[in-house]
Amino acid sequence: MSFKKQDIYKALETITAPGEGKSLIENKNVTNVVTFGNEVLIDVVINNPTLQAKKKIEIEITKAIKTTIDEKIDVKINVTVEKPAPKEASNQIRGKEIPSIKNIIAIASGKGGVGKSTVTANTAISLAKMGFSVGVLDADIYGPSQHIMFDVEKARPLSVNVEGRSKMKPVENYGVKLLSLGFFTNPNQAVIWRGPMASKALNQLIFDADWGELDFLLIDLPPGTGDVHLSIVQALPINGALIVSTPQNIALADAKKGVAMFQQESINVPVLGIVENMSYFTPEELPNNKYYIFGQDGAKNLAEDIQTKFLGEVPLVQSIREAGDVGRPVALQDGTLLEKSFNDITKEMVSELLKRNKNLPPTEVVRITTMSGCSAVKK
Repeated sequence: MSFKKQDIYKALETITAPGEGKSLIENKNVTNVVTFGNEVLIDVVINNPTLQAKKKIEIEITKAIKTTIDEKIDVKINVTVEKPAPKEASNQIRGKEIPSIKNIIAIASGKGGVGKSTVTANTAISLAKMGFSVGVLDADIYGPSQHIMFDVEKARPLSVNVEGRSKMKPVENYGVKLLSLGFFTNPNQAVIWRGPMASKALNQLIFDADWGELDFLLIDLPPGTGDVHLSIVQALPINGALIVSTPQNIALADAKKGVAMFQQESINVPVLGIVENMSYFTPEELPNNKYYIFGQDGAKNLAEDIQTKFLGEVPLVQSIREAGDVGRPVALQDGTLLEKSFNDITKEMVSELLKRNKNLPPTEVVRITTMSGCSAVKK
């Protein structure tokens, strides 16, 4: 019988660390491997103190080695539990980096019905048209809609093998990769989940997905501030947040709460700016008239008050709703006023992202350069 230490490490790369979404090797759970004749001794450190977790990891390691290398190998495993590291003084919530994704933007609103999902879909398409590789994670657990807006309502993510592990392949349309809970739920049934169940579903969509190389991952959050929002900032290192609101006071009051959530010391996600949706109404027969149905400059004034960027406004136009309903967002319509509106908002967001990332540590800096008339984002 002949095998090398490298063979053992390769076998351990197929095993996912408990609750981590990474292999035992990637997550540095394996602290020592010793081979002698037909014996292999493996030291493993895990965070889960339960006997069930220890037994499970022992079984998985033994099975992986015997299956991929040799059934006759005598596998001995020493599993120890690592105590959680003490909290930093700042008590900041920090997520795990996904090396293949360069920028993660959370798109949020304090209030439902303000057009957050519409802004997410059209911003994603604007980025894709600029030449970026883009993904959208529909994290609106209780009301997913991106699969409808991208006209892939009946599609289902395929299972692909990535380095020995089964992962979901996002559905793609209009040059944007998409994962949504809407792919896995019955459209006629309500999703009735407690927080932990919702968080587990989100973690699967994030870490069990083969996103590939992305310049941007946009996360369409549910309205309000709650479990899902905290789960996202705990799971991922968010580069920045974009807040969507309509001009009226009741929506602005909720938008302030959304901004305050990201600015909390324990979260500390930079707010890239505010987008005002349904800013004004212009009748088709009176193209020069603007009617401020919900008030004027509300989100713009809020941005000034909280000292963040006003990224732009989107008018109240029937075609935006119609385009979303049929799964062909208006940002696809070249040369129109609405396409220009979303394109301008997207450019402002990228510009603000550049300013924000200049203040991050060197390992997190995102360098934006200009290529053929559009911006390219690199680490």
